[in-house]
Amino acid sequence: MLPLPRPGRRNLITDVAGLRVGHADDSNAGTGVTTLLCDDFFNAGVDVRGGGPGVRETETLAAENLVGRAHAIVLSGGSVFGLGAADGVVAGLSVRGVGLHLKPGSPAIPIVPAAVLHDLANPGDKDWGLEPPYRRLGLASLDAAEQDFALGSAGAGRGAMAGLIKGGVGSASIDLGDGLIVAALVVANPVGSVLMPDGKTFWAWPFEIDGEFGGGRPDPSVSAIAPVPDEARLASLGRLQAGAATTIGAVATTADLSTAECKRVAMMAHDGLARAVRPAHMPFDGDTLFSLATGACALGHDDDRPTRLAAIGSAAADCVARAIARGVYEALKQA
Repeated sequence: MLPLPRPGRRNLITDVAGLRVGHADDSNAGTGVTTLLCDDFFNAGVDVRGGGPGVRETETLAAENLVGRAHAIVLSGGSVFGLGAADGVVAGLSVRGVGLHLKPGSPAIPIVPAAVLHDLANPGDKDWGLEPPYRRLGLASLDAAEQDFALGSAGAGRGAMAGLIKGGVGSASIDLGDGLIVAALVVANPVGSVLMPDGKTFWAWPFEIDGEFGGGRPDPSVSAIAPVPDEARLASLGRLQAGAATTIGAVATTADLSTAECKRVAMMAHDGLARAVRPAHMPFDGDTLFSLATGACALGHDDDRPTRLAAIGSAAADCVARAIARGVYEALKQA
């Protein structure tokens, strides 16, 4: 039997060389920002499956449009206010000279897509008036970007909830050999549950590697058929409204994918969200996944390329499921 693929050295999205992640928190407001920084202008795609998304620059990544690449991806709390975090990242990158240079002497124009989650009803002082903290937090998260970063209640996961329990930032990677690495970074704030009906086993348990989110396994008598969501319970959370809950994130690979292929990987990666959260992709959710490809690993352009692309998408879905469970698991340990 062939050996199973293993996580990368860090078991983080930064196992894909050329990526760094930075967090910035506002403990008073109970919110934060996470920035995924690219060392180059990487091909990118995005797929939005939730019925109430909060996004920025997603059409810039459409395969039929001009750019289809990104300098950074911003994930933020704060609902619509959190979209301002990308303003800080754009300004910080432009000052560094990172971005499109359309005319000599004009400012660099960074491409920074973003997605937000709704944490406004969670603990923290959101009475910020005309000065939401997100632009400042975006700039701080850019300055904090490193290869190693915290999981759980950090950055955009600072105010996240997963149903009735704490949500947070998670990440996971898989090394498929010959330089091909696939990884995910996710912020879990779903209204759906990450736990099976027993209330203790993660839905994602079949995909766990080396006890990365506690090693829990369901009793064989526990059914995988979850109860119909209790509308009264959801209403009590204040999350039965568009955009009130979401899981946002990004997957990345070292493969030399086109923008259209990045889109396909993002679409497949959503399967991992559905494996780890039940129910998912509801009208209230803003579920959004970006996809990045660094191009370091050549897939070739023979008849087998679609098969290799499918393997990358499948691995991305597994990484998303693992990352969601890791984020919640780490957040619960910190609670």
